[in-house]
Amino acid sequence: MPSYKAGRMAEDIRRIVFGKMRELKDPRIGGGEQLTVTRCEVSNDGSYCKVYVSGFGGEKQTADAVKGLTSATGIFKREISNVLGLRKCPDLKFIADLSGESSQRIFDKLKTISRELDEKDAAEQPDDDKRS
Repeated sequence: MPSYKAGRMAEDIRRIVFGKMRELKDPRIGGGEQLTVTRCEVSNDGSYCKVYVSGFGGEKQTADAVKGLTSATGIFKREISNVLGLRKCPDLKFIADLSGESSQRIFDKLKTISRELDEKDAAEQPDDDKRS
């Protein structure tokens, strides 16, 4: 369980990375317009940080964006150190977060099941009216 300080640092790092992402010119990132930082996890000693990134363009585009963000790690570390006033910035590891896509698939399946149940109930409804 992360400490209070690690949680605050994770939120600050998330904001800094999200803001700096928009300024990068790497075509793999695409200006950060299609990307969002879903969450950050900082270790208790503050030496490592996992940054989870999600994109709207699919798995391949998100994986390419992670490669671009990984190559720009030095820029992010410098900005984090300057803004937070850290002597030693945590090592950043960018990870593609595909939970949004899996959530969408689950939502679509539930919607389909709900529609089928509604159709089944509608088909049974006239039978109940005839009995009355």
